Amino acid sequence: MFSLQTIFGSGKQFFQLLDESADAAYDAAKALHRMMREPADREPALDAFKLARLRERSASDKISQALVDSFMTPIEREDIEALGSALYKIPKQIEKFADRYSLALQHLEGIDFAPRAAMLEQAASVVVEMVGDLKNMHIDRMTALNEKLRSIENEADRLMLELYRDIYSGKLDHLQMFLLKEFFEILEKAIDRCREAGVVAYQIVLKNS
Repeated sequence: MFSLQTIFGSGKQFFQLLDESADAAYDAAKALHRMMREPADREPALDAFKLARLRERSASDKISQALVDSFMTPIEREDIEALGSALYKIPKQIEKFADRYSLALQHLEGIDFAPRAAMLEQAASVVVEMVGDLKNMHIDRMTALNEKLRSIENEADRLMLELYRDIYSGKLDHLQMFLLKEFFEILEKAIDRCREAGVVAYQIVLKNS
């Protein structure tokens, strides 16, 4: 006869895999911020982004397999799938930015993406905290982290308005206007992906607290 501990013991692996997934997303965000701080004449290195994506994909595949193999899960299967999917999209979006940035670097002289990349790194860091805290189900702490992530998103939205003022200032040529808009929108979407993951984590705690 199986004890309850035996039945529920496998639940730890889901929290561990979700932690791995969040860490991979955070590493991608850190790598992007680091890239944006490097000299403009230095060739961007993309290995860190590809590695983060591979780690994310591996964690995602393991989560899917664990859901098939496990009789019981510590939280609802749909919630695990939703959070895993949200986390998977973060490094994917970041790698998209890095790949395109490396191709268009010669047209981006004088454009500073570092402040927005720093905000993305902050958002990904909060997501790591939220995912790591799932096993504790502390509603007060999760609420505070959710508000912190919301504040980062709001600040990113404010910076986007400043961006549009720059785009339509008449100081940029048409190619720079296009590229500036495209790259900042990719960064904005990456922050949105972090926000989506945070919302899922927050809702999981609300449901289970």
